[in-house]
Amino acid sequence: MKTVAAFISSALIATSVMASGLAPDALIKSVSNEVLEIIRADKDIQSGNTKKAADLVEKKIAPNFDFLHMTRLALGRDWRQASTEQQKALANEFQTLLVRTYSRALTEYKNQTIDVKPLVLKAGETDVKVRSEIKQPGAKSIQLDYYLQKDDACWKIYDIEVAGISLVTNYRESFANEVRNSGIDGLLKTLRTKNKSGDAVASQK
Repeated sequence: MKTVAAFISSALIATSVMASGLAPDALIKSVSNEVLEIIRADKDIQSGNTKKAADLVEKKIAPNFDFLHMTRLALGRDWRQASTEQQKALANEFQTLLVRTYSRALTEYKNQTIDVKPLVLKAGETDVKVRSEIKQPGAKSIQLDYYLQKDDACWKIYDIEVAGISLVTNYRESFANEVRNSGIDGLLKTLRTKNKSGDAVASQK
């Protein structure tokens, strides 16, 4: 499930959300179509070049996510145990972990398309859910929901649900277990170890 969610997250390649001035549903539709076109034209990514995919994610996708908010949701009540410095470090490591996951998912693209459902945005609304479906040739469509929050006129994604399962919630149990066993520093150490291991694998590509 994490891989599916990560693949869809990778569909959010675009310029600055603030600069686009698009409504949340129009934004997701526009950038989803853009990224699919990029993947179709990039033989390196299709052939499994995760380093190139990671560079693409860092430059084009990551700026559209609120990783601090995502990390806070993933930690739940344990977030309050972390100092400000630890919170920033956790968000950075979680971002690195997700970026790497998104990068691997990009290389698994197999002619999927995304149907974004229209959103009725109410005046003054700053927290929305954009619904969509992933259509796969010869397979059942997958329900996909994006959660976005508006801050300083900028829409940011803070969670994704695939078939009703939250990407953030997927990490909550493992994070809670790590904090319970080893504290916040233990969780940080685990994330850093995973990310370093991922660096070693990516360097071999």
